[in-house]
Amino acid sequence: MKFAALDEARDFLAANPDIDMIELFILDANGVPRGKLLHREELLAVYESGRPLPSTILGLTLNGDDVENSGLVWDVGDIDCRAYPLAGSLVRLPWRQIPTAAVQVSMHPQEGMPASIADPRHLLIKVIDGLKAEGYHPVMACELEFYLLDAKRDGNGRPQPALDADGGRPRSTQVYGLRELEQIEPFLADLYAACKLQGIPARTAISEYAPGQVEITLEHGDALEAMDQAVRYKRLVKAVAHKHGMQATFMAKPFDHLAGTGMHMHVSIADAAGRNLFAAEDPAGTPLLRQAVGGMLASLLESLLLFCPNANSYRRFQANSYAPLAPTWGVDNRTVSLRVPGGPANSRHIEHRICGADANPYLAAAAILAGVHRGLREQLDPGDPVQGNGYAQATELLPTDWLTSLIALEQSAWARDALGREFLGVYLAVKRAEYRQFMAEVGEQDWRWYLTQA
Repeated sequence: MKFAALDEARDFLAANPDIDMIELFILDANGVPRGKLLHREELLAVYESGRPLPSTILGLTLNGDDVENSGLVWDVGDIDCRAYPLAGSLVRLPWRQIPTAAVQVSMHPQEGMPASIADPRHLLIKVIDGLKAEGYHPVMACELEFYLLDAKRDGNGRPQPALDADGGRPRSTQVYGLRELEQIEPFLADLYAACKLQGIPARTAISEYAPGQVEITLEHGDALEAMDQAVRYKRLVKAVAHKHGMQATFMAKPFDHLAGTGMHMHVSIADAAGRNLFAAEDPAGTPLLRQAVGGMLASLLESLLLFCPNANSYRRFQANSYAPLAPTWGVDNRTVSLRVPGGPANSRHIEHRICGADANPYLAAAAILAGVHRGLREQLDPGDPVQGNGYAQATELLPTDWLTSLIALEQSAWARDALGREFLGVYLAVKRAEYRQFMAEVGEQDWRWYLTQA
C-alpha cells in the first residue's frame, strides 16, 4: 500500500493559496463516499500521521445505518482507525462556492485495523498483487452510463429526464444522436474541464438507449489507477450535474420502460514490459485470453452480487436490452456477457458487460480479476464463442434476483479463498441487513398491487 508524500500536500497548498476547505473521503463497499470536511490548516497533519475515522464507516448500509454483526460496531467499540491520503488524489473541486479541494484516503493496513479488512480498495490491491506475483499485470478501463434527470420530480413525484438547452424534455430514444449531445453541451463542457483539472482521462461521449442517458468512456491503464479514476469520475459527474440544476444517477434501472445503466469493464493482461498478452491477429485472441474468459464465466454466479449489488440492479436484466442474461462470450457480439471487441491485434481485450453502473468499481474489478486469475491458473476452456443472437442461444441464465446472488456469494468456497473470509464477512453482513430492510419496507407498489385486491 503506497500513500502520498507530505510534499504533495505542501506543493498543492502553495499552488492553491485560496483553498479554504478540504473534503476528505473514503469509499465504502456500496461505493458511497464518506468522510469529513476539514480546514486548510488540518491538511498537512493528515499526510503526516493520517486521520482517524470510526471503524463503522466501512460497515454501513447504503442508507448509512450501522450493521451490528459486521464486527465493526460494538465488538470493537467503534474504534478509531487511521486512514492516509492516496497519491495524486488531492484536487480542486471547481464547482464549490467556497474554494474547496478533495483528497481520497484509504485505511492503513495496520493502523487502520479492523476497518482496513473492509476497505474495497485493499481488496482490489490484494487481487492485483496475486496476479503480478505470477507475472501478470492487469490493464483495465471503464465505460459508465448515467441518466441526467431534472432536479424536480414530475406531478406524480417520479423522476424525469432533465430539460435540454431548448427548454424541452427529451422523450424519444435517439441512440448515438448528435443533437442530444449538443443539447447538453454546457454540462459536457464543464464535465470535461473538471476531468482535465482532476487528471481523469474522459474520452468519447455518446447518447445512449434512452432519453437523457449518456455514456462517457475512460481511458485504459493500470487496473488500480483506472478504478481510482472511475470512483472520482462518478463523484464529479454528480457534482457537475448538480451545478447545472440537474441530478445525475448511476442507478441500474431508474425507469421500468427504459434502458438500464451499465458499467462495461474492459480488461487485458500485460507482461512486466507492458506487452499485451492477449494480443493476436486472431479476433478471438490468444490462449491466455480464452483462459481468462473461462475463469470469468466459471466464477460469474459467485461474483454476481459484486457486479449487481442492489435490489434494483436485477431489474436491468431483460432480454434484448443489451444487458446480458447468460454466462456467454463472443467476438464482437453485444448480445453476450463477455465480448472480445474487434480492432488491431495489440488492442485485443475482453469487455465485461454484466456490471450495473451502481456497482462499486473496486469490488467489481476485484471480482473480474479474481475470475481471470482463476482461468489462467486452471487453464479453463470457455468453449466456442457465441455467434449470432446470444439471447436466443442461451442454455443457462443468470439469476435475476438479489437474494439468489447473495446466497451464491455466501456459499462460495472460491470467493472465500480469492476475496478473503474477513472481507466477505463484513460485506455479506451489510448486504443481509440491506436485504432485510428493503423487504420490510411497504410502499407505493405494494398498495397498488394488494391494497384492494388482497
